[in-house]
Amino acid sequence: MRILSFGTTGQVALELARAAPLVGAELTQVGRAGADLTDPAACAALIAGAKADIVINAAAHTAVDQAEAEPDLARTINATTPGAMAVAAARRGLPFLHISTDYVFDGSGTRPWREDDPVAPLGVYGATKLEGERLVAAAGGPHVIMRTSWVFSAHGKNFVKTMLRVGAGRDELSVVADQRGGPTPAHEIARALLAIAASFAEGRGTTGTFHFAGRPATSWADFASAIFERAHLPKKPRVIPIATADYPTPARRPANSVLDCTRIRDSYGIGQPDWRTGLTTVITELETSS
Repeated sequence: MRILSFGTTGQVALELARAAPLVGAELTQVGRAGADLTDPAACAALIAGAKADIVINAAAHTAVDQAEAEPDLARTINATTPGAMAVAAARRGLPFLHISTDYVFDGSGTRPWREDDPVAPLGVYGATKLEGERLVAAAGGPHVIMRTSWVFSAHGKNFVKTMLRVGAGRDELSVVADQRGGPTPAHEIARALLAIAASFAEGRGTTGTFHFAGRPATSWADFASAIFERAHLPKKPRVIPIATADYPTPARRPANSVLDCTRIRDSYGIGQPDWRTGLTTVITELETSS
């Protein structure tokens, strides 16, 4: 199974590089030097000439607040370019796997979001990712759009690393408690993508949109507490729960980001990972590598 993947430095991209050899996949990753995500035609041309059986787009403009100040750039990277990639893949009959986000929803209600629920993004990031989903689907080829949430790993920028950095030496730390979601280990996303890719390679792939996120649902404040419980810090800060209104940001965040992951289980046999196990693994990696 030959996979062409866009993105080399992101959390999922790095975990794909680790996981691919374990399942016998031949992975070719393309970074900024090989594919400029602001140039849709160039990315499409790369797919047109690639020796690949599957294409994965693991690259995106994920700076949620920054996207509010640069909507055109976010739209190109999150929508126009993935759309062009999907068209190029469809022309060759190559399955196209694309990562999306819980931010396509407005975060209302309390039940987990299903794939066919109404979408209503609150900001530029969510809006451009939703546009990307629609363009990928409109390309007409075999594809999977995987919506995920609260991604974390030992790499890049994420909530776990931020908490460990800002919490070091603090007596207490205020963290938002009225936003709920499912933290998702990046290595589990990589494994899920590779499992889906293998299904397509075997002729069993199912096209569509799927949710994949960690369980159980939690708040940012409780997630922070779990991080500090597992970390070996000289001083563990006490987490003070606060409301979203007490921590204003340029982009609005959905209050309810919990995703219903039934469809991916029924279609691909992929269950929800327990983020607490993944968190222990990530913290161990961070502490042994420091």
